[in-house]
Amino acid sequence: MLMRWFALTLTFVSFASCASVNAFHDDSHYVPLGPRTGYYIVRPGSALSQQLGLQAAPTIDTADPLRHGYGADALAFTFDRAGILSAPPAYIVQGKPNDFYTRRLGSLIRGQSSEHDVRAFFGRPQGTEGRADGFIAYYTIEVYDPFQDRSGTGRR
Repeated sequence: MLMRWFALTLTFVSFASCASVNAFHDDSHYVPLGPRTGYYIVRPGSALSQQLGLQAAPTIDTADPLRHGYGADALAFTFDRAGILSAPPAYIVQGKPNDFYTRRLGSLIRGQSSEHDVRAFFGRPQGTEGRADGFIAYYTIEVYDPFQDRSGTGRR
């Protein structure tokens, strides 16, 4: 009987771990708009996120049961020491990207747009991360996913 219980528990744990792995669909990619314009759509924790060095992005998972579907996406801008955009901006997003942000990201020109231009669109960054060749400015975007809200309010 004990062996059967152990086998049942092991099977359940195996299925649960496979379900969580399959639930993460990494569709991170670059969206080219021109020779020096475009942006990245990046999922938090993805291989592309690590490759671009965006692990410090201030995202908050909407699936956190204590946050009831509320979370945060982020925008990341890489600047050289002179404050000029040195890499395509990145939209670190959990759900569907918002057109408001993608249109503004698409208007920035790598090697020409400055930190001042980015501030004109998005205001002051919520955080910065220094690098040897410049810095990354992060902007937080508050998001709500009603499918992750398990608080029981408003749903029957």
